[in-house]
Amino acid sequence: MGSIEVRDGLAGMDAAVTTLADTRLDTLDTTDRVCALSALAALTRRLAAVENELIAGLQRQATPAELGGSLTDTVARATLSTTAEAKRRITDAEDTTARTALDGQPLPPRLPATAAALAAGRIDRAHIREIHRFFDKVPSAVQFDERERAEAFLAEQAAKLRPNELRAAADHLLVFMGHEDQYTEADRAHRRGFSWSHQEPDGMSKGVLRATPALRAELDAVLAAWAAPGKCNPNDETPCVDGEPDAAAVDRDGRSANQRRHDAFSAVARAMLASGQLGVHNGLPATIIVTTTLQELQASTGKAYTGGGTELPMRDVIRMAAHANHYLVIFDGATELPLWLGRTRRTASPGQRIVMYARDRGCTFPGCTMPGYQCEAHHAECDWKDGGLTNIDDLAFGCWIHHPLATNHGWTTRKDPYGRCEWRPPPGVHHPAGTNNYHHPERYLDPPKRAETAQDDESP
Repeated sequence: MGSIEVRDGLAGMDAAVTTLADTRLDTLDTTDRVCALSALAALTRRLAAVENELIAGLQRQATPAELGGSLTDTVARATLSTTAEAKRRITDAEDTTARTALDGQPLPPRLPATAAALAAGRIDRAHIREIHRFFDKVPSAVQFDERERAEAFLAEQAAKLRPNELRAAADHLLVFMGHEDQYTEADRAHRRGFSWSHQEPDGMSKGVLRATPALRAELDAVLAAWAAPGKCNPNDETPCVDGEPDAAAVDRDGRSANQRRHDAFSAVARAMLASGQLGVHNGLPATIIVTTTLQELQASTGKAYTGGGTELPMRDVIRMAAHANHYLVIFDGATELPLWLGRTRRTASPGQRIVMYARDRGCTFPGCTMPGYQCEAHHAECDWKDGGLTNIDDLAFGCWIHHPLATNHGWTTRKDPYGRCEWRPPPGVHHPAGTNNYHHPERYLDPPKRAETAQDDESP
């Protein structure tokens, strides 16, 4: 720990929390309990302001080598939060802490009234998210002084309202400001995007699309054709894709409009993959890479994994393979694959990448969630420039964020006794060494092997 004041402050907080936790609370009446709950919430909010200062300091001074990756990864690891939550906290810190101009002069926070309310314990992070949501909707044409007045008003209201109530007030303020017709192309481009949720236990995923007017018009045209009743119906033996469906196909189509749109998107994706127009990605034709065990494939049970980290039920693997042979490639006899290339080439071959998709599934850096499609092949035991060999038992996946740590920033890697890539930080970098189990959740339920790996991490 660095500063004595910070260390003493944290020790005092720890002692105070311990005292409070050991205090008998069953003697409190209802009024005392509500007051204590409110006071505790205010203290938690004030701590959020301190946390923002710590995050802002990391953003200003820490290098990727010192962090052991990105700032988002570091915040998520230090706070045991999700990557999405870490990004939100970084945004909070950027907007509620003091800044420095290019000439070195101090600048106030971007949201000064919000920052003051958070530091005083009057609002929390959920209120800040609603204020961010408001400004995401404000057109860029709105002048600075009007934005400043709106921010001060919302910070004042946030101290009296719950987040859902603040959202209603902010939406009403947006209408009251009267700028509905001032959105520019840049405003719309800034808000566009698409994101997936994590796969649910049943394998389903939720996608959130914020489409520009142009994309909305394009999708409307595509869906009008391919999401019509009787079109692209997976329940038909031969789904109608080209031309108009016959009356019988329309009559037996019991899908809802939402289901038809889903099936139309699936048909469009399959058509693009089969067209060959997507080119090459990381040395392989742009396609779906599916890996599984021979036993599960023969038994038609279990799950397979794609290069993007998606779990596929075996029945879907078999159906997709039957529909188009580019979905599933089976290599008969692993010894025929050129997996040990020595010094004959530096980059991994297509065959080696397929094996890494099956073995690593994604980036091997501890805690990294990047799937295999977004990874590069890394020489784990000895870098190529130092005489390393391009052999499959020396290669491992590393994403574009973490791969440079081993090549340019002093991190070292090696293969552990189980063939997993183990990352070790350079001196002075506070990041735990070890392997990555994120892409292999089954390892969390394997105590003996996990214990042995942890012991190996502690060895010199």
